[in-house]
Amino acid sequence: MSGFQRKIAEVLSFEVQEEGLRLDQFLAQAYPDISRSYVQKLIEEGYVFVDTVEVKKPSKRLRVGQQVLLYLPEPEPLEVLPEAIPLEVLYEDEDLMVVVKPCGMVVHPSPGYTSGTLVNALLYYAKSLSSIGGVERPGIVHRLDKNTAGLMVVAKTDIAHRRLVEEFKERRVQKLYRALVKGLFPKDYELIEAPIGRHPEERKTFAIREDGKPARTEVWVLERFRRQEISLLKVKIHTGRTHQIRVHLSSLGFPILGDTTYRFKRNSVRPELLESTKDCHMLVSYHLGFMHPTKGKWLSFEIEDPEPFRSTLALIKELEEKLTKP
Repeated sequence: MSGFQRKIAEVLSFEVQEEGLRLDQFLAQAYPDISRSYVQKLIEEGYVFVDTVEVKKPSKRLRVGQQVLLYLPEPEPLEVLPEAIPLEVLYEDEDLMVVVKPCGMVVHPSPGYTSGTLVNALLYYAKSLSSIGGVERPGIVHRLDKNTAGLMVVAKTDIAHRRLVEEFKERRVQKLYRALVKGLFPKDYELIEAPIGRHPEERKTFAIREDGKPARTEVWVLERFRRQEISLLKVKIHTGRTHQIRVHLSSLGFPILGDTTYRFKRNSVRPELLESTKDCHMLVSYHLGFMHPTKGKWLSFEIEDPEPFRSTLALIKELEEKLTKP
């Protein structure tokens, strides 16, 4: 094994589940916390091994069953700068902002995502943000995954930040999602109570574990598309475990469309439908309710389906109608 240029912070192992993916594409899907360009950089610098063999070609095609090792170097110091990125703000006062994070936007800077994040946009837009999250996470009270779109509350003062964190911790924040999943959900209503912890082998993913933290998710079926075996769900989470909805639904055999990290198979849907998702998870945080941290009043926000969720759902309905006709 060749010497690394930087000290290694973590070693991640992934098993290839789909034939023919490029190495950089596979790692970008398996570990979306870092960008594909950063993945390519790590491959070219010798931080990636396939079946114990160092591979420096991002374009290498993979076979099912191969093991990919990613040696993550310790992050270099980040300089977080304001950027004039369009930002959809639904509400703002002296204490907080409520914004809509689009799919594809990372919440805060990390290795490979030093620009284009929500934090970069907030630093340009807001005159002040809470300092509790530090230089890299100013104002960030909670997060959404890169490929999940929806509502987020951002703290502008430290007092608001602390009180909002307490609201989330005590489970007083109301969070509702819409999800498109592969499979026909059998019950109109399901309460999922299953503890979630780190996956024993793939350390950047999560799984149902007896020694995990309690997690509670409610699911309602809004519509079933029987010809395509797809369900539209309304989801309410009572706990805020990382990847909670993705893990709970996948554990029951209903992966979210586009979420290849948690068992969604790209060949399980029609090509035009796969193209419509634009590599986004078909999961949207559409409703957010919480007590204002200083004014003592309940705030509630709701959005229509953003893109590409809206177009994908419309296409599913169109295909279903065509497939139903004799």
